[in-house]
Amino acid sequence: MQSSVHNQDNLHVAIIMDGNGRWATTKGLPRTSGHFAGIAALRGVVKAAPGMGVATLSVYAFSSDNWRRPASEVAALMDLFRFYLVRDLTPLVEASVKLVAIGRRDRLSDELAKLIAHAEAVTARGTRLTLRLAIDYSSRDAILGAVAACRPPPTREELAQQLAGNSVPADVDLLIRTGGEKRLSDFLLWEAAYAELYFTDRLWPDFRAHDLALALGDFRARDRRFGGLSTTAGQPTASADHDRASRAPASAP
Repeated sequence: MQSSVHNQDNLHVAIIMDGNGRWATTKGLPRTSGHFAGIAALRGVVKAAPGMGVATLSVYAFSSDNWRRPASEVAALMDLFRFYLVRDLTPLVEASVKLVAIGRRDRLSDELAKLIAHAEAVTARGTRLTLRLAIDYSSRDAILGAVAACRPPPTREELAQQLAGNSVPADVDLLIRTGGEKRLSDFLLWEAAYAELYFTDRLWPDFRAHDLALALGDFRARDRRFGGLSTTAGQPTASADHDRASRAPASAP
């Protein structure tokens, strides 16, 4: 399912929340302090996003490759996820936020997997924002799994639905990466095929609502041609399949 060419609201924004460890290191703190500060940044963005026209927010919390990090850091991250799912559950319900986790669950502890399932069930009626939390996530693995689950070979729409799972199978409109790196790191490769890309040097713990507003302002100023020609009188020329066309990424201050 693709969002309207003309619609500037009901957006799907994805964020690669990068820079937690570097943020802590520059302050002489343990890397785990940076991850904890990243939770505070996420709270602020989740609170602000619906008022800025964002309907779906997908955030990269822990990639499948992150298992390669030191065992102590991985354990601290798992503790942090448990903390978030307990501490923030009531605020998410009160804010009408629907939480959906994407990624593998078989490598998570039974306790964490149960907390995720509980949070999804409790927030299932949220209508203001869908928050997709990617934990033990690999886009390549997700695509392979979705194809394997479909028989006969799926259509684009069927594959998109399989990848989305319990959330709306909407293409990513804007993908933001903090921390200065300029790569996708195996995040939502199918869904972000025609996403606009926005890179900022801001480390994730320092990312605030006004940074999100800057990114969305940049996004809304772009000419999204969806495979067609440039806009004429403000109306884009549609392509045969309405694919989104990506442009050169912009950098935030």
